[in-house]
Amino acid sequence: MRRGAAVARRYAKALADLARQESRLDAVAQELQRFERVLAEEPELRNVLLLPWTKAAAKRAIVTTVSDRLGLSALARNFLALVAQRRRMALLSEIRQAYEALVDEAAGRVRARVRSAAPLTEGQRAALRERLGRRLGRTVLLDTSVDPTLLGGFVAEVGSRLLDMSLRGQLARVRERLAGEAGGSA
Repeated sequence: MRRGAAVARRYAKALADLARQESRLDAVAQELQRFERVLAEEPELRNVLLLPWTKAAAKRAIVTTVSDRLGLSALARNFLALVAQRRRMALLSEIRQAYEALVDEAAGRVRARVRSAAPLTEGQRAALRERLGRRLGRTVLLDTSVDPTLLGGFVAEVGSRLLDMSLRGQLARVRERLAGEAGGSA
């Protein structure tokens, strides 16, 4: 396990414990997403927060100001300021992902990353959510993206599970079956 991932999980767990006490698990997840989106849209801001020679107190002040402008809760603002002060801003994305995994687990949800050859319609998304939900016994949240390398179909990843319904995957399964039948009859 990477050291950064372990650190991110510790920060995420601490935040989740505090957010649970305030009954704000989902709200804090949204606030982290908003802050991370600002960092993605403002590369200069992100760079200042990542520079090792920027003083910890300055990073904390910058994060506090940005958080206040975004209207973030005191919990999210103080957490992000602590992350900046401890020079862990480079782990923010991993912290947010670990936090969302904890929140999803507590709510009985699971996230599925779905790559498809073409954009999925809302009807297809709903059917896929429902089908995966039945199979997994949990509520499924879809994160979809278009993958131009797929010829057709989709690939869904849920944790360590992989459901390959792409054209390439289906052809590979047919090829394996045919090779197995040809090898077994000789």
